[in-house]
Amino acid sequence: MDGVDTSLIRSDGYDEFACISDEYYAYSNNLQEELISIRNLIINHEDLFKYSKELNDLERKITLFHADKVKQILLKYKNEINLIGFHGQTIFHNPLKKITKQLGDGKLLYQLVKKNVIYDFRQNDIKNNGQGAPLTPIFHFNLSKNINQKFKIELPIGFINIGGITNGTKIIDHSIKLENNIIASDLGPGNCMIDEWIRKNSKKNFDKDGLIARSGKINQLILNQTIENFKINSYEKSLDIKDFDISFAKGLSLEDGCATITSFTANLIANGIKNLNYDNDKPIKYLISGGGRKNTFLIESIKDYLSNKKNISLDLIEKYNLDGDYVESQAFGYLAIRSFLNLPISYPKTTGCVTPTVGGKLVKNF
Repeated sequence: MDGVDTSLIRSDGYDEFACISDEYYAYSNNLQEELISIRNLIINHEDLFKYSKELNDLERKITLFHADKVKQILLKYKNEINLIGFHGQTIFHNPLKKITKQLGDGKLLYQLVKKNVIYDFRQNDIKNNGQGAPLTPIFHFNLSKNINQKFKIELPIGFINIGGITNGTKIIDHSIKLENNIIASDLGPGNCMIDEWIRKNSKKNFDKDGLIARSGKINQLILNQTIENFKINSYEKSLDIKDFDISFAKGLSLEDGCATITSFTANLIANGIKNLNYDNDKPIKYLISGGGRKNTFLIESIKDYLSNKKNISLDLIEKYNLDGDYVESQAFGYLAIRSFLNLPISYPKTTGCVTPTVGGKLVKNF
């Protein structure tokens, strides 16, 4: 919730893909604080109505911010841009109630920038009994073909994105039917618990490079008790940051609490990877993207928890000429193109939807 990743891509919605530019735009401190504050207030779906005025005001600010950045890009590339994929800022996600709320007004963005806009990517999947997440696996499939050819990595191949929540994708074999080839799920928390601990116990917003956790000492008793008492019961359900809390670390120092929470996060991510790989004994390499990959203490901890799985290895996605900061933004550009072409963006084995589902609403000359 610290800013907006933007990617300008060119694609046919199938195999062709090229990234032209990537750019990050940070929110102001005030906007970030507003976002975090309102997200903390939205505990259940009733709160979406209770705080509707505040949400509408904040949605307008978020949309204006996006519009300003899109205009900057348009000045540089002018008529090259045909379509804008606008994900917005997730504020509440509950597939059981068939509610997912991303702040971002697609119609207002269209009015401001006068380009076709695809937004509200998750709703169709949820209506089709899916979880609305993760949505990036079809893009991971596209990347896997290129990586397979260029770097001669054998399949299966996997992708892990560590954002607020961690999700994973496994590509089995390019020769089989697409919807049977991609398996994906949310794996566990990502940065959410670590970031919350840091924000509540210091003036920082996150643990840069995992240095705070590394300087602390894991409280093994608390960690073991927490691992024993908390389980993710089903990987068929998407996860929300509100599924996790940091109260177990209460009373620990900033450093020890961070180390303990990071180790707990790593344990859950490792268990998620094992679950994604439960039926596979072949060697598989998982490529890691997202902000959490920069937390070296977290990555080392995940590897430690996977040390008994000799067929699983982890690599940063940069090793394959991709920028791990922008895989998600590139993915939503790709999903926007597929949505525009009326192609599915989610599948039964990626989100649990009943049939392959086209997502994203088009705003065009309304």
